[in-house]
Amino acid sequence: MFFTIIGAGVIVYGIFYTVVTSLLDSDLYLGFLDKFGKSPRKLKGKVVFITGASSGIGEHTAYALAKHGVKLVLAARRQNELQRVKAQCLALSGGQLEDKDVLVLPMDVLDVSSHQMHFDRAVRHFGTLDILVNNAGRSQRAAWEQIDLDVDKQLFDLNVFSVVNLTRIALHYFNTKGEGHVAVVSSLAGVIGAPYSGSYTGAKHAIHGYFNSLRLEKSSNNIHVTLLCPGPVFTNFLQEAFTEKSGQKLHGSTQPTDKRMTAERCGHLNAVALTNKVSEAWIGKFPVVPVTYVSVYFPILTKLTLKLIGTDRLFKLRDSKDPVEIIKGIKKLILQV
Repeated sequence: MFFTIIGAGVIVYGIFYTVVTSLLDSDLYLGFLDKFGKSPRKLKGKVVFITGASSGIGEHTAYALAKHGVKLVLAARRQNELQRVKAQCLALSGGQLEDKDVLVLPMDVLDVSSHQMHFDRAVRHFGTLDILVNNAGRSQRAAWEQIDLDVDKQLFDLNVFSVVNLTRIALHYFNTKGEGHVAVVSSLAGVIGAPYSGSYTGAKHAIHGYFNSLRLEKSSNNIHVTLLCPGPVFTNFLQEAFTEKSGQKLHGSTQPTDKRMTAERCGHLNAVALTNKVSEAWIGKFPVVPVTYVSVYFPILTKLTLKLIGTDRLFKLRDSKDPVEIIKGIKKLILQV
């Protein structure tokens, strides 16, 4: 009888969670914090270092923080784009930020030997640093068995090892300071597998392994770890995405009809998660968060569902595109090389 009650409770909870998250664009906890938790204005005056800040999710996370007077280090390779983002941050701040409160830091995260120099420059400029947001990275679209091993290595260098290296530098500083906060823009692909993105999915799972381990190590310290896990978002990520061949870019694009979250909304939810020191945040328009929840907590049900809908439909749910056309496009690129 006892186990029957427990089982019934799990089922009721699962149904409740799935229904509620169907009405939100995030997991239940983050949705609650967005309405009733600490506002990003609580971070006013803090200093946040964001990599990959020249476009996409990094850019819009910077905007969401700038609106509340958060001082920023904007790091990326393209200085002109960083200057554009800086100008917009200052405008959105409504006078809360001055020119010196937003530092443009031209930086290639793949050059790990330069990480310490860039980090030190940011600390010297502001005299302190409170949060590091590792956002720089690239996605991928490719058939698993066709991927060159060099692509796996390049993707891990960018999406994993550059992140780990910069974070370790930040941790040495935070350990001395006695407090700090590190975050990574991961993906829902780091929570569950994603088809036609084997290297990318593997890299995001590696990020979760690294940072979940770090969180446990720092659980008794005043150092916080946040994994930000967005689903499909309107950015230029498909333009720069890896394929199966080294040196290739997908040169894909999103369409207005795609079922994606706006980068602005994603940036806001990232800011909420950072303010409230959330351990892991799932972000995305229906139905990606409920699907992720069911996949994690009801794997047998997920397996049966996949047999019914097929992998191609799952891909279309993720990218609002036909996977066959994506793979054809990749093969066409290869033939042109």
